[in-house]
Amino acid sequence: MNSVEIRKNILSNVRRIVVKLGSSVVTTDKGLDRKIIRGLSDEICAYNKLGKEFIIVSSGAVAAGVRRMALKEGARTIPQKQAAASVGQSRLMAAYDEAFSRHGSRVGQMLLTRDDLTNRRRYLNARNTLMTLLSWGVTPIINENDTVVVDEIKLGDNDNLSALVAVLASADLLLTLTDMDGLMDCDPRVNPNACLIPVVEDLTPEIMGYAGGSSSSIGRGGMTSKLEAAKKVRMSGVPMIIAKGKTTRLISHVLEGEMIGTLVLPAKEKISARKHWIRYNLQPEGDLYVDAGAARAITQKGKSLLPIGVIRIEGEFEDGSAVRILSPEGAPLAVGLINYSSDEMQKIIGRQTPEVDWVLGYRRNDEAVHVDNLVVL
Repeated sequence: MNSVEIRKNILSNVRRIVVKLGSSVVTTDKGLDRKIIRGLSDEICAYNKLGKEFIIVSSGAVAAGVRRMALKEGARTIPQKQAAASVGQSRLMAAYDEAFSRHGSRVGQMLLTRDDLTNRRRYLNARNTLMTLLSWGVTPIINENDTVVVDEIKLGDNDNLSALVAVLASADLLLTLTDMDGLMDCDPRVNPNACLIPVVEDLTPEIMGYAGGSSSSIGRGGMTSKLEAAKKVRMSGVPMIIAKGKTTRLISHVLEGEMIGTLVLPAKEKISARKHWIRYNLQPEGDLYVDAGAARAITQKGKSLLPIGVIRIEGEFEDGSAVRILSPEGAPLAVGLINYSSDEMQKIIGRQTPEVDWVLGYRRNDEAVHVDNLVVL
């Protein structure tokens, strides 16, 4: 199957699409690019009538706030950026509301932080809200809650957020709109003969090496962050297209299967939604070093991690926390949810399972990390 057939085959079954707009797409040096927003709403509303659903992950709040407050030097400090986001967020939503209202359609705002996607209950609540909005025919407009977010709960950038939203929403496609034509084989800002890579089957080190830094002065994400986002969605079976956002009728060109942008194919073997949440949403709070036998059992035989296989732990964590599992030399092997706290693990390191009862006075689980809560890296 050639590239054209692969693309048309994938896009023929697409129903729910997450569209991510970078700052370079949705803003100009004069503020929000309302022409782009109106053009986007025109296409989305037309496809809504054909039964397709869209979720928008949009940058632009900080840039809109900077413009509204006439900050000549921009927003440099964290408080300035958060305040600019506060001013700009309402203007961003007003622009989308005005654009969609012309078609009699509605939009709804969702502001998320890492806490919303790491806490399992809040994660599921966010999903329920998202599904309800879609069932009402409302187009969700999602952004990170930049007005209050700090490094500890920051998702990083909207490329990462859009990938997590695509998995959260069980999307069929992540369409990332940027100021580049797609992934190029070299930096087009340096080499005018750079060629577009139309299809990426696997994110090999060579492919990752093609990504450069951000080409925008107002955006955080570059091509590297887009490929990191692609890693996340493809493991859940979601394809991703990276394309130039300021292209007339871009969504139509993409959904009609035209060879535009770079298509990153989904992985051949995907992981469950729960394991994806463990792997990509949670921040590990500690490390478990395991012996060679346990390393083989986890990575080659698909087994759980037992206390007897643990040789050392680092960090402080409670039972149910995410932890990294490392080889004796410190190479990352897996991540998972631990069944015992760090204090408990210190007491049962290297113990046979029956010994856990008399060492602790109880046995919560036979496994330190059950295979159902373990993701091999």
